[in-house]
Amino acid sequence: MNNIQQWLQQYLTLRGGLGFVIQNDRTALYKFVSFLEAEGASHITTALALRWATQPEGVQSATWGRRLGMVRRFAVWFSAFDPRTEPPPQALLPHRYQRRHPYIYSDSEVERLVRTAAKLPSPKGLRGLTYSTVFGLLVVTGMRVSEALSLDRDDVNLTEGILTVRRTKFGKSRLVFVHPSTQTALRAYVNARNRLFPRSRTQAFFLTELGTRITLSMVEWAFLQTSRSMGLRPPGKRRGTGPRLHDLRHRFAVQTLINWYRVGLDVEREIPKLATYLGHTHVNDTYWYLEAVPELLQLATKRLERRETGGKP
Repeated sequence: MNNIQQWLQQYLTLRGGLGFVIQNDRTALYKFVSFLEAEGASHITTALALRWATQPEGVQSATWGRRLGMVRRFAVWFSAFDPRTEPPPQALLPHRYQRRHPYIYSDSEVERLVRTAAKLPSPKGLRGLTYSTVFGLLVVTGMRVSEALSLDRDDVNLTEGILTVRRTKFGKSRLVFVHPSTQTALRAYVNARNRLFPRSRTQAFFLTELGTRITLSMVEWAFLQTSRSMGLRPPGKRRGTGPRLHDLRHRFAVQTLINWYRVGLDVEREIPKLATYLGHTHVNDTYWYLEAVPELLQLATKRLERRETGGKP
């Protein structure tokens, strides 16, 4: 059992180093490991985790859920080192909203998504260009879908390569800088749009073929058509199943973090910059990716191991 305690210490050191507040986890998880030792268990099982989590009497179910959640996070991490480990299922003792696990699009899937969207048929030929440009913008900026659709013409500065995001989820404006290649793509869209609507009735940047602002339901339907056409979603599946448009935002965040790790940047120091760029109100919303994506968790663990052995971060 001392072996699990040693791994627990490494796990807590990792989380603490990433900026998480770990005092509650530390106290609870050491008690859990002691419980395992008293049970004579050699590894973590779902049954043992559930028994330990539900030990307190006269408490709300949320307390049980939080206790099990602490064990689950540790078990997910520890399972990479001990394959006998059984991380408790997410649906077991749910005590709050559980974030849906992100789908990380591959480079080829992103390329096919944009290319397939460009072929969406329409009488004036603008629909395909509009949605392929919207999807591409989400890929390279990590913007929320609603933020992209809310862009007005004055918000898009193609000379400086700056987008002004005003209608954000939490009401805070921010600037999003884009690459010259993105400026070129947006400029091509502007030229095509202005040929059709030289005197638009709206200030919206992205337009329908009627010259009106695109709505969220419109872009979701276009995405559903595109993703089914390219085989990303099987025909007939409900909208709530399969990869989502919002997962393009997750892909941007994850790819950014992975690249930072690979080039040797101090990710813990850089994360607040990514949080600001994405418009997160709390840095913990960005730290979440480190737990949600196995590759990021592995990279963070390797970085910690190098630190402990005196190697470069």
